[in-house]
Amino acid sequence: MTDKTLFDGDAVIIGGGLAGLTLALGLEQAGLTVAVVDTLPLEDRLAPEYDGRASALAYTSWRMFEALGVADHLRPHTERIEHILVCDGRPYGGSRPGGPGPHTLHFDRQEISDGPDGEPLGWMAENRHTRHALVKVLKERDRIMAIAPAKAAGYEIFPDHGEVTLESGDTLCGKLIIACDGKFSRTRAQAGVRSSGWNYGQKGVVATVRHEQPSQGVAYEYFLPGGPFAILPLPDNRASLVWTERDRVADALMAASDEVFQHELDNRFGDFLGKVEPVGPRFAYPLGLRYAERFCAERLAFVGDAARGIHPIAGQGFNLGIRDAAALAEVCGEAKRTGHDIGALTTLKRYEDWRKFDSATLAVGTDLFNRLFSNDIDPIRSVRGLGLSIVNKIPPARRFFMRQAGGETGDPPKLLKGEKLSAA
Repeated sequence: MTDKTLFDGDAVIIGGGLAGLTLALGLEQAGLTVAVVDTLPLEDRLAPEYDGRASALAYTSWRMFEALGVADHLRPHTERIEHILVCDGRPYGGSRPGGPGPHTLHFDRQEISDGPDGEPLGWMAENRHTRHALVKVLKERDRIMAIAPAKAAGYEIFPDHGEVTLESGDTLCGKLIIACDGKFSRTRAQAGVRSSGWNYGQKGVVATVRHEQPSQGVAYEYFLPGGPFAILPLPDNRASLVWTERDRVADALMAASDEVFQHELDNRFGDFLGKVEPVGPRFAYPLGLRYAERFCAERLAFVGDAARGIHPIAGQGFNLGIRDAAALAEVCGEAKRTGHDIGALTTLKRYEDWRKFDSATLAVGTDLFNRLFSNDIDPIRSVRGLGLSIVNKIPPARRFFMRQAGGETGDPPKLLKGEKLSAA
């Protein structure tokens, strides 16, 4: 430790995105002192123009937010997801998507949560509101230090701690360094941990639209030849669109006039919610798969997209990061309480083993689904349509997929059950 050491504690998180902020709160609740480093001021990430995306928070993710004190700040800005309708194509020309067509799969939350006030399948929230709620709680926690704007220049691993050096020359010391710096993590690359994957040649065009009729908490996903077209309910008769297209088409949509974009939107959306019109800017994000060969190394852990980045086809990306955070916070909290080293490889392997199977299952599943449905080949269309109709007729299969997407299968960490972590 030197005069230029800003922090000397338990954990240093590189990356202050949604996963990094969630992890910081989980580790703090488990009794750890935490520093979060990010290249942007936290306030910049709260601006509407920074990130136009919205995320579907699975019901176990919402339980974790309740346990961390985040849900109360976020709830006024959310919409419950009561039903999910998955359609191969656009039944009835878009006038009644998700109706009793032959190629529709209907997930109803009452199959796994009874009653009018039962737990929904998830909660839709714009990322800016989620980020604002996380930052509000983070600022109330004395054991968390936010250092932003600041950029990590590199790190060094020592026998009993890790040391992150900022471009300013200041240093941060911790028993554990955690990479939350995205699919192409510099932290992971410096550790020599390889990742594999590919680009899909697709982009997700994201926009918020307003519609005349209420959505009734129904999320739609059409599988169209260019890729999935998701309509995700937001408050105030709005919806978040995740419109997947080939790169060339997505670029054309981004460059299109408002009139042309409206025409293309009407062709895909349909009129089942009345008149639909965009509100706010459009955004485009390149899509690909990236999977790290390991989720940890000595005094290093990889969380969120730094561990794996997947296609948004099932809305699982942020939820996977939340599950990472829940598992790592519980593992580190138990290690500290029992006098073990939170940065030792034996400790971090528990986290890796806990998260590998779920991560691999969803990475492979989303990749296969995207390849299966992002085409217009007649024989494949027949097979996938038959598959959707078969699953739709088997209640146990529907319930399994709902619980899998909800993060409830296997051995969920305590926070995903809504249980607070002990700092004692």
